[in-house]
Amino acid sequence: MPEKLLDRMRRIIRLKHYSLRTEKAYLHWVKRYILYHGKRHPEIMGATEVTSFLSSLAIDRYCAPATQNQALNAILFLYRNVLEIDLPWLDEVIRAKRSAKIPVILSVSEVQTVISHLPAQYVLIVKLLYGSGLRISEAARLRVKDVDFNRRSLLVRDGKGAKDRVTVLADVCIPAMRDQIERSLVIAAEDRRTRRGGVLLPYALARKYPNARFEEGWQYIFPARNLSKEPRTGELARHHIFNSSVQRAVKAAAVRAGIRKPVTCHVFRHSFATHLLESGSDIRTIQKLLGHADVRTTMIYTHVVERGALGACSPLDRID
Repeated sequence: MPEKLLDRMRRIIRLKHYSLRTEKAYLHWVKRYILYHGKRHPEIMGATEVTSFLSSLAIDRYCAPATQNQALNAILFLYRNVLEIDLPWLDEVIRAKRSAKIPVILSVSEVQTVISHLPAQYVLIVKLLYGSGLRISEAARLRVKDVDFNRRSLLVRDGKGAKDRVTVLADVCIPAMRDQIERSLVIAAEDRRTRRGGVLLPYALARKYPNARFEEGWQYIFPARNLSKEPRTGELARHHIFNSSVQRAVKAAAVRAGIRKPVTCHVFRHSFATHLLESGSDIRTIQKLLGHADVRTTMIYTHVVERGALGACSPLDRID
């Protein structure tokens, strides 16, 4: 029986070790693309159909430029990697232009206020977002072996772009981090005793080292409360804390703190970079800590440092 198109696409995505989020997004957009054109096979469609679909996202669905570009990336992957069709017109499809938005930044006092209104179980992970410049997914995926207390550093593995990097661990986080690791190891010991669960391991390590899922170094620092099924294999395992639970807690804490800015988990990463820049840290150092491939991405924070826009003072303040 011939392999279905979406099943083949799923298999190839996994062969290339794309993330689960990318897999879901690409399959979603290819399915939408096919349904939009009345279930016609992509092999018999071309530039006109692709452009028509992307235009409908912008005009009829009011999708953001990033959403349109994600849909285009999914279609590009379909033709180039799944159907293995070399279509020169794909390079000519116009990408939606993303606007250069200035990031939301919290002051030091606002950061302290939001953290003070968080439930106790989320305080440390949010402190890592601000104190180490982590993305929420990076903080949630931290394992015991990724912490170096002697060097005051964290090893972020498989970050955005499948890159590893080292970032700073704040001294004030160390006592709480030690306590959290001990709590994580207690949960791991119970899983090991009952031979149920164990953490998820990357690639084929679980087959190569069957007991590694119970080893202390592999344990998530912020484990989930309950066991859950791994989406790709169906295996029952101990996942890390869900990003969404932290995101909800941060939003609720900002409301209780009376912060009127749109506060998300990523705002703490923006604030980390901006406050480092304001304190005199080198832009290249900040680039490495954040894991940016291009320093131009890091340069966005130069627009929000100091007082007002670009550090300028309003002429109105000079009037006696």
